[in-house]
Amino acid sequence: MSETLAEVVSSHLKAKLKEVFGFSAFRGNQEAVMNSILEGKNTFVIMPTGAGKSLCYQLPAIVSDGTAIVISPLIALMKNQVDQLNAFGINAQFLNSTLNKSEMNRVKKEVLSGECKLLYVAPESLTKDENILFLNNAKLSFVAIDEAHCISEWGHDFRPEYRRIKYIIDQLGNLPIIALTATATPKVQEDILKNLEIEDANIYRSSFNRKNLYYEVKPKVNVNKALIKFIKNHKGKSGIIYCLSRKKVEELAEFLRVNDIKALPYHAGLDSHVRENNQDAFLNEQADVIVATIAFGMGIDKPDVRFVIHYDAPKSLEGYYQETGRAGRDGLEGNCVMFFSENDIIKLEKFNKDKAVTERENAKYLLEEMTAFAETGLCRRKFILNYFGEVYDEAECKPGMCDNCRHPRERFEATEDAKFAIRAALDTDQRFGISHLSDVLMGVMNDYVESYHHDKLDIFGAGKEKDAKYWNTILRQLAVNGFFEKEIENYGVIKVTEKGTAFLENPYELRFVKDHDFEADLLEDEKDDQVGSAGGKSYDDALFELLKGLRKKIAKERNLPPYVIFQDPSLEEMATTYPTSPEEMAQINGVGMGKVQKFGKPFLELITHYVTENEIETAADVVVKTAVNKSKLKIFVIQQIDRKVDLDDICSQKSISMDELLQEMEHICYSGTKLNIDYYIDHIIEEDRQQQIYDYFLGALTDHIGTAFKELEEEFTEEELRLMRIKFLSEYAN
Repeated sequence: MSETLAEVVSSHLKAKLKEVFGFSAFRGNQEAVMNSILEGKNTFVIMPTGAGKSLCYQLPAIVSDGTAIVISPLIALMKNQVDQLNAFGINAQFLNSTLNKSEMNRVKKEVLSGECKLLYVAPESLTKDENILFLNNAKLSFVAIDEAHCISEWGHDFRPEYRRIKYIIDQLGNLPIIALTATATPKVQEDILKNLEIEDANIYRSSFNRKNLYYEVKPKVNVNKALIKFIKNHKGKSGIIYCLSRKKVEELAEFLRVNDIKALPYHAGLDSHVRENNQDAFLNEQADVIVATIAFGMGIDKPDVRFVIHYDAPKSLEGYYQETGRAGRDGLEGNCVMFFSENDIIKLEKFNKDKAVTERENAKYLLEEMTAFAETGLCRRKFILNYFGEVYDEAECKPGMCDNCRHPRERFEATEDAKFAIRAALDTDQRFGISHLSDVLMGVMNDYVESYHHDKLDIFGAGKEKDAKYWNTILRQLAVNGFFEKEIENYGVIKVTEKGTAFLENPYELRFVKDHDFEADLLEDEKDDQVGSAGGKSYDDALFELLKGLRKKIAKERNLPPYVIFQDPSLEEMATTYPTSPEEMAQINGVGMGKVQKFGKPFLELITHYVTENEIETAADVVVKTAVNKSKLKIFVIQQIDRKVDLDDICSQKSISMDELLQEMEHICYSGTKLNIDYYIDHIIEEDRQQQIYDYFLGALTDHIGTAFKELEEEFTEEELRLMRIKFLSEYAN
């Protein structure tokens, strides 16, 4: 029996798949998508990162006559894909601002001759008349629009130039369109179809569930220490750290390098050559970690990224999902950790204040969803999938694949309050979002409530004894569990589903999960830091006592108070991290190289002996080194004091208070550097009062200022005591 045309096409595609890309079989919807394009149909693909989205247009372009146009938002993305295709022996080119005149002419010539199978262009390049004229003379197969969510103002990466794509395509003739995105809520999907006028498109949706990714949200505290610990526990593995600002990217990359981690920065402000080299170094495993703004990663095909860390909260859940989607694209381990602070959200809200009203409102909704994800106690995977309009069967949940499933949150009785929440939605005609329904339930009187006369409803104030956070939890969990659904036309509006109506008619017990209270979590973390797994202190108690004994002995020999040698927190850290070299000891808080040289030798000998005797593996990875150039203020203060500049003048020059200057001077002293401030003290404190404070510190068991206040009968100001403590420590401790 002769083969049908479909069978011939299918076998040709499979042969090319193996020949060019080395794969033996298609994944998910890939083959169906390719057939749709080859049949000349408009096609819309929603497929998560790592599921083989690019292949959906690359292979059809290879087997079709002519050149496929690929509209792509980033130069880095174009370069990466073109390099890969060229490596496979496919003639692919890009047309953008990085090319000179002769390179542009070469690319155009290869397109016009039909040699080039895929031409990557930015939407801005397409708007140029000479490019439209040139493309009208070329044989084109179809147009692929990558990162199609950029079309929608409801998308996380809206770009106004993407709204003009349909107009430009129309000038190139009647070409089939394939639009592709890895992140699109139902609202964004509808927006893409309408804007491109492809409502008739064949739509292929793949599950958004990335089963191999582990999701975790941590409170944003001691982040640098947590980062070093995490990365060193994943030694040699590739990872991406996302920050919101270019400045933070630079600082963090430097900080990681100082801590012996092969890290490089990536952001749009870097010279393009540097940016390109850093990207290549990461792809070629010459760097383990890239610290980046969201400018990095779109279309970067590195399958073995083992972790994605968000140093700052992203602007939207779509952005978060896309960025975390760069982890574990090979189907193996992928860790996604976000450090969350409400301050990040407040900062992002401030960035939005200058936007147009509609855009500002959209951004506010996106941030609310981001906050809800961070704070939820529900399975994080279930929350994400619900956001993208996908129902997640918890029976499929692999144990421990998010922090909430690994450490289940406490549940509470929610039946009555769920009934109130559903009634509030029905009584307000199902035309409002969560924040308005919370206001109605709490009985909050505002312009919005008043204008709709919702203060006249029986449900108004029915839940006034509970706060907004509580009602947001109830309303969101009703949505995630299918009692509400989001309206596609009006973003943020929730409607009651059949399940919600049925529950109201025949209620049954509902137990919801408590949200995270990050302040309480912080207290818990601090408790964990103080208590080890055996119920003792987190530092080595036996070593701590030995170090204290040595300190007491040396203090007695030198006729000094013990605190002058090293303070207790410094000894505790030594008993935690076991420093065995001067460099390691200098990184201990309150030490520094000056103190190591003066007092360190016997302590290092004791620790080295203890480590050897007890066969201890030293925890050098817990020591967090700070970048050498971190404190420009420190260097400035030391230089100015060496020049005997008045302290008040130093404050004026740096626009800091005397308290801030004294803090900096104290840090300098505790790290072992001498500061001779006699020239200043002699002008403001009489000699006999100086001697009185000096004698006190010489005999005191602690240098605590509060204790000094109580012990000294004469009235001294805090500033006088702190200045004399700096003088005393400089002369005896450094």
